[in-house]
Amino acid sequence: MQWFVASSFGAGHRVVDSEPILGGGFATVWRVALDDGREVVLKVSPPPDAPLLRYEQGIAGAEARYFRLVAARAPRVPVPPLLHHGKDPEHGEWLFTGLLPGRSLRAWAESGQSLDDAPVRYDFGAAVAALHTVTGDRYGYDGGRASGATWREAFCAMLDALLADAVDWEVRLPASPAQIRELPERYAWTLDQVRRPALLHFDGWDGNVLAEPVTAGALRLRGIVDGERFLFGDPLMDLVSPLLYQRAEDNADHPFLRGYREAAVDPLVLDEAARRRLSLYRLHLYLLMTVEMPSRGITRESRPDRFERLADLLDQELLELSVETPSGRQASG
Repeated sequence: MQWFVASSFGAGHRVVDSEPILGGGFATVWRVALDDGREVVLKVSPPPDAPLLRYEQGIAGAEARYFRLVAARAPRVPVPPLLHHGKDPEHGEWLFTGLLPGRSLRAWAESGQSLDDAPVRYDFGAAVAALHTVTGDRYGYDGGRASGATWREAFCAMLDALLADAVDWEVRLPASPAQIRELPERYAWTLDQVRRPALLHFDGWDGNVLAEPVTAGALRLRGIVDGERFLFGDPLMDLVSPLLYQRAEDNADHPFLRGYREAAVDPLVLDEAARRRLSLYRLHLYLLMTVEMPSRGITRESRPDRFERLADLLDQELLELSVETPSGRQASG
């Protein structure tokens, strides 16, 4: 750790104390106290020779670009200040950021304390709406990863990359690659309604939302972390992770959606076209969560609950999108 500090801030700086920050599945993260009084966060990507999914290539640099972009164009969104982004042939890539206050919503839930999380979810929805005002110059990821001139082209490229990863990692999927690849073309009419590449956080699950209690046991937003998976595309895609394992179109009164709706520049319309896109985006996320498991060391034996839940959710979305599954079930509409 001292090597990272010296390489980033100069040889005269020392580590006074450190502790790991647990909960992530990709990078290694520490909370670090420096001898100049600062408390910072060190985030180290996997070693340079570690096998990664295609969209994960170079995402430490992607996170640095995300923090700079948000600071410049959506400064009211509470992301950590970027202090240093480094890259070394032996040590790989790393980031130092400022330490934001608060604990993740996941940590608060696991603490057993009875706290009202509706206010922080409302705040988070408003913050995501602010992110969506930023427009990119491409759809999809940056840095040579899956992207396209249109949203449909980018979404197809993102699905193709995941399907290729599934082959590399020998992940069995609930539908054939051909069935999955056909979906964006089947629903081209709705994907082609997306005409502006909005900035998406894309990873807004409870582990990445920081909160503190303010008054009467109510949690309020203090930070949004882990921006390395950002991309540009349909704002609806950012409604999936914050309502993980739920359906945004069936939860109109969810505090995240209320906050988003009240802060968004454009009205949030969940019509038939939007519902189809949301189903496609849930399918994409559940595919990603399935395909990434071997790279995270997760096996069917170690986490049968995760395997079964994701398999059921994928089957539901395939049914929703009228794709025949191996069990022979097919939606009628």
